[in-house]
Parts: sequence; C-alpha cells; structure tokens
Amino acid sequence: MKKKKLIYLLNSLAFVFLTLLSACKEKQKEIETSTEETQLVSEDLKWSERMLLSEMHRFPEAWMLDFHDKPKWSYPNGLVLNAARRVYEETGNEKYYDYIYGYPDTMVNDDGSIRTYGLEKQNLDMLKSGDVLLYVYDKTQEERFKKAIDVLRKQIDSQPRTSDGGFWHKKRYPHQMWLDGLFMAEPFYAAYTQTYVDGEEAQKAYDDIVHQFDLIQEHNYDAETGLLYHGWDESKEQIWADEETGTSPNFWSRAMGWYGMALVDVLDYLPEDYEGRTRLITYLNQFAEAIAKVQDEETGLWYQVLDQGDREGNYLEATGSSMFTYTLAKGVNKGYLPKDYMNVAKKGFNGITQELISVEDNGVVNLNQCCAVAGLSADRDGSFDYYINEQKRSNDPKGTGAFILASLELDK
Repeated sequence: MKKKKLIYLLNSLAFVFLTLLSACKEKQKEIETSTEETQLVSEDLKWSERMLLSEMHRFPEAWMLDFHDKPKWSYPNGLVLNAARRVYEETGNEKYYDYIYGYPDTMVNDDGSIRTYGLEKQNLDMLKSGDVLLYVYDKTQEERFKKAIDVLRKQIDSQPRTSDGGFWHKKRYPHQMWLDGLFMAEPFYAAYTQTYVDGEEAQKAYDDIVHQFDLIQEHNYDAETGLLYHGWDESKEQIWADEETGTSPNFWSRAMGWYGMALVDVLDYLPEDYEGRTRLITYLNQFAEAIAKVQDEETGLWYQVLDQGDREGNYLEATGSSMFTYTLAKGVNKGYLPKDYMNVAKKGFNGITQELISVEDNGVVNLNQCCAVAGLSADRDGSFDYYINEQKRSNDPKGTGAFILASLELDK
C-alpha cells in the first residue's frame, strides 16, 4: 500500500515538474518573440542597411523623407533614394526597391507631370530626384516616368545663367552660383546625357557640365585654404557678397560636401576618354587635400564652419562629415585619389559612428547633430553666427543619405 502511495506521489511530482517546465519554455518563447518583435533593426546588418531600415521606419512612405506631412517633389528624397538603390543592388531585398518606386509612383501623374514641381521656378534643387526617375524608368519602362524625365531635362535648357554660362541656383536667386547646385543638377544632367544623347550633342552637354565645375573653381575657390565659399554673386549686390569678389564670407561644411559628392558622382557618367575628366579629378584632389587639413584631429569629424573649429559655438556637424567621408572613400575606390585618403575617410566614419550615432532599444539608428538647413539670402548673410545658429536636428536626410553612401563605400 505504501509502495503504491509512493509511486502515486512520484508520478504527481513528475507531472507538476513537467507542467512547470512546459510553462517556463512557453514563457521563454514569449519573451524571445516579444524581443524579436521590438527589435526593428538588427545590429548584425551593415551600417548602410541599418540606417536605411531606420529611415523606412521613420518615414514609411518615401515622400515623407525630410519630415514632409504631404507629398512634395524635393531633393532630399532623391539623395536618400539613390542611396537606397545602392543598398537594394547589394542586398536584392525587394522591399527596398518597393520603397524607392513608391516615390515616383506617388509624385508622377499619368501624363508625366510632377506633383508640386514648377518649371517656372527654375530651381536646380528640383533636378536631384530626377536621378530616381532615370533608375525607375530603366526598370519599369513606364512611359509617364520618361515624360517626367524629359520635363526635368527641359529645365536645363531654360535655366537662367551668369554671363559666363553658370546656372543660377534658382530664378529667385539671380546671378548666383552655389556649391549646392552642382550636386543637384550635374549628376542628373550627366546621367541623362550618357543614356539618351550621343555624338556632338553629347559632347556639347559634357562640356557644359564640366564648365559648371570650372566656374565654381574660378569664382568660389580660395587659394590660401583650398576650400570653396558657399556662394558667388556675379552682380555683387547681395548682402552676403564680398564687394570685390562676390563670394559669401565663409566655408560651410555641407556646401563643400555637396560639391565633393557632385565631383565623384558626375565622374560615373563622363566617358573614359573625355578630356574634361582630368580637370574634375584635379579639382577632386585639391578638394581632398583641403578637407583633410580641416578634419578634427581628435574625433575625425568636421565642423559646421570648416576652418574655425576653435571658435565658440562651432560644432562637429553630421551631414558634412558624412558627405566628406563618402567623397573621399569613393574617390579612393574609383582610383581618383591616393590610397592614403581612405585613412581620412575611415577616421571620419569612425567619428560619426562613435560621436554622432545613437541606437534605440529597438535597433533604430539615429544620426545626430545635423544642420537642418542653411542658405544665402537677404536674411541669411552667410556669417559665422548665421551658420552656427541655424536649427540642428537628428536624422536629417541630407545626412542619413550621405551616411548610407559612405557606409557602402567603406563596406561597414
């Protein structure tokens, strides 16, 4: 009898033990599942993919990039989506292509007109997202995209110019060339020419593209530092324009960043035997030398006002630092720059990830200390105080897009 009771007791204990064990396993599975659900971005991925996924989380539709609350045709979308294209080509993940496609799909009407775009504004910024149209049309052959591409290309023909042939940055900014404009317009202009134009017409277009860089070097280049001023006013009438040279007074980080990226990106499309390539590569080497000299020795980053890191209020800025890192790394990878500049790029990238990147508990990556916007106008005088007091924010697409591109070049 006692033996039976003992067996019964042991069986009961075994049952309880197995029940508890099963419950523990279920609880552990719940915890693991919960963790997987909240971990939106895996730290095992490369920085490029981590940042792209983070941008897609912040801006579920690509038209939302740059914190838009309604669809708008704009240049930051083009920058980030060009970077997304590179990530898609590397990974083959179709959700990245779908994200890219969503922007022109939303913005281009059936007749090829572009929502919120106005040719009459003659704004070079509006050409940047033309790069996305070129890519998506090549993939889909949707006629509306080709019509939209041609609309943007026609803007180049009617863009107002300085007396020596330089594009005005915008119609409402008369007689002015900005470094920004070369990144906004020239890669699209060059890619269009490579794809759709040949013979003497193509030669003429390539000459025109390189001429824009020649003029920037002539008017904006500072021989003492090797840096380039943000803007140049041929009329010398603007409040920010030097009365003798017409240049703005300071070297703004992101303006130099736009120029560097324009150089390495336009070179992708110029024919190998085209003589203008040599001049652009020379400009790029001058650029690299000047940028390396003003890199912060301790962090590897670059200041908002490049040559005045020791002035109170100046700060290490994310968008320019990301752009310089991309430009230098790509320049080395393409053989345009000496290999030593890769060390400068790596130091810059390490500085970004260590000083300017923060990662949330769910894995979402943030890029901090981005200058939101800066320009030149009657109330934007290009002074040191102006640049350092413009709004700072995290995850500005002008920084995240460049960071993705830099990551891809460094294969992090």
